[in-house]
Amino acid sequence: MSRRWLIFVIASSLFFLSQFYRVSIAVIAPLLIEDLSLNTEGLGLISASFFYAFAFTQIPISLLLDKVGARSLMTTLSIIGVMGAIIFSWADAMPMGIAGRILMGAGMACNLMGTFKLLTQWFKPRIFATLIGVVIAIGTVGNMVATTPLVLLVQHLGWRVSFQLIATINLILALVFYFVARDRPAQNGADGHPPHAIIPLQQAFGNLRLLLQQKDYWIISVSTLVRYGVFAAFQALWAGPFLMEAMGYSPVTAGNLILLLNFAIILGAPFWGALSDRVFKTRKAIIITGLTGTALTIVALVAATPATPLAVVSLMFFCFGFFNATGALMYPHIKEQMPADMSGLAMTGINFFNMIGPAIFLQGLATLMQTLYPQASRGVEAFNAAFILCLICLIGAAGLYAFAREK
Repeated sequence: MSRRWLIFVIASSLFFLSQFYRVSIAVIAPLLIEDLSLNTEGLGLISASFFYAFAFTQIPISLLLDKVGARSLMTTLSIIGVMGAIIFSWADAMPMGIAGRILMGAGMACNLMGTFKLLTQWFKPRIFATLIGVVIAIGTVGNMVATTPLVLLVQHLGWRVSFQLIATINLILALVFYFVARDRPAQNGADGHPPHAIIPLQQAFGNLRLLLQQKDYWIISVSTLVRYGVFAAFQALWAGPFLMEAMGYSPVTAGNLILLLNFAIILGAPFWGALSDRVFKTRKAIIITGLTGTALTIVALVAATPATPLAVVSLMFFCFGFFNATGALMYPHIKEQMPADMSGLAMTGINFFNMIGPAIFLQGLATLMQTLYPQASRGVEAFNAAFILCLICLIGAAGLYAFAREK
């Protein structure tokens, strides 16, 4: 295997772990409530702390990624993430659990952006969006492993030993990555031109000011905040209560539908990437299509009742994941708006909003449902109110994206 593909595999595996840590709270929630003496609010705070730490770590990453390179930054932060997983496994109360999750969030914060940065150096631009789709699909497998497979592992080892085992694997993978990866090819870049030199920190701040002055940066940032905020809040938390409490499905059926949602992402991400790269040669139109398709799926979910056939609900969940997968194209879209030496900064700047979105929607939707329906905060009416708010936000994001430049 050539070095560039070996780098691709190892970097994608680190992103796989990032996705795993992100949603791993859901299936061990009852154990955490008992072992850490948590209430619902405390459990929500532990879950959201990962996303807040992940999002705000994007700020220093945006300044450092183009300066120090992906190899050193990904390795250093991954080791911090390993420390977080170990601390989390030792937690006996909420503060220590939050501390562990914060370190995990910060430690996983560069795995996607660092991988994207490496792709810009090692692969040709014409397949960049396709490779992004593959990376997103690999990461989504991490989401799936954090469901039933994690439950089985916890049943055999307990949740604390399970996280220690995963942290050990994470550490080994990070060290292998450091010794194998290089920030760029030794000679020319993937496009045949000399690779860009590492930029000084002063220039990094100047690039940040330039980025913040771009209208398209704000359009794409707000759109990805809404898109992934809606999706991740549903995927990581609210899909289960909606299916089991509002729709009356069994836990097994609910789990199968959530797996279908993730499977649709795995299919959709490379599909939309290849469609963008090779067929229509557009980012903007496909992203707007995805935002619109996700909005229409939510309309269908609002209309769904416990009497809706399971096959129809299954189609809704598949479409929700499949259309949402177009969001991966927002990264190449912003990359193509900026000079090559700002590619890491531009994509990391977008990723800040991508990760703050779930934290906002996780807490915001919970507050909305509890405020409007205090006696039935997880009933059909409460979920419909949450869906309608998401629908309005998605329609606004699709309309806003129409004002973005193609490139």
